Amino acid sequence: MAVVAASLGGRPAWTVRAARGALVGAALIVMAWLLVLPLLAIIAEAFRQGVAFYIDAIRQPDTLAAVRLTLTIAAIAVPLNLVFGLAAAWSMTHFDFRGKALLGALIDLPFSVSPVVAGMMLVLVYGRYGWFGPWLEAHGVQVIFAMPGLVLATVFVTLPFVARELIPLMQAQGSEQEEAALTLGAGGWQIFFRVTLPRIRWALLYGVLLCNARAMGEFGAVYVVSGHLRGLTNTLPLQVDQLYEENFSAAFAVASLLALLSVLTLGIKRLVEWRHGSVLHAVR
Repeated sequence: MAVVAASLGGRPAWTVRAARGALVGAALIVMAWLLVLPLLAIIAEAFRQGVAFYIDAIRQPDTLAAVRLTLTIAAIAVPLNLVFGLAAAWSMTHFDFRGKALLGALIDLPFSVSPVVAGMMLVLVYGRYGWFGPWLEAHGVQVIFAMPGLVLATVFVTLPFVARELIPLMQAQGSEQEEAALTLGAGGWQIFFRVTLPRIRWALLYGVLLCNARAMGEFGAVYVVSGHLRGLTNTLPLQVDQLYEENFSAAFAVASLLALLSVLTLGIKRLVEWRHGSVLHAVR
């Protein structure tokens, strides 16, 4: 062991330490250049004209409406994907059925489809001249350029996050404990809440955090289906995009809100990983 510690692959220990230090230093420099500096630039630009201007930019009616809309969409899309993710993970890991591979491929579809293309698909299906457009219009239902379209677009792009966190974990855990509870007379809901949920709760929370972060920051899909109606269908990313062409500093002030939400989500995510990393990474 002493020989291994002193030399790796025939190289002296100091050479290994120097190479490791150089790699770590290079990684830190790249991360600082690509992530930390842009984040600091957003904050600096947001406060360049003072705190009063920053607060005034945030308190604009259109910006507050964008904040409310973004939070509302996330509050709808995340629970929907939570329910879908649980159902999909349970089906994929506890049952064998025809089309199981197809279901797995469909879950991963939003990862491979551009968000802009996803928005276009929704327009072709639910738009005025889409497949269901005439029927929806005849019944007074508007999907595109309205809240339903924004929710559908967000649900589509965030659909895999919860399911893909749960499926590998539930596959590794197996179904022996659920089967034992069933033989002892437990009902379906009892098995879920007392056996399954306690074993997957941290992976479930992790998936929900990722889903929520993507839902609040989604741009491409909602850009296509929103119609860019300020104060009505503009989410925070869309509001930043419009302000960027009109009021540079105000755009960065609003962008700082998204950055703050991202940092908060990252902090919670890292806390969950630190406290329960062994569970989250056991099957990765």
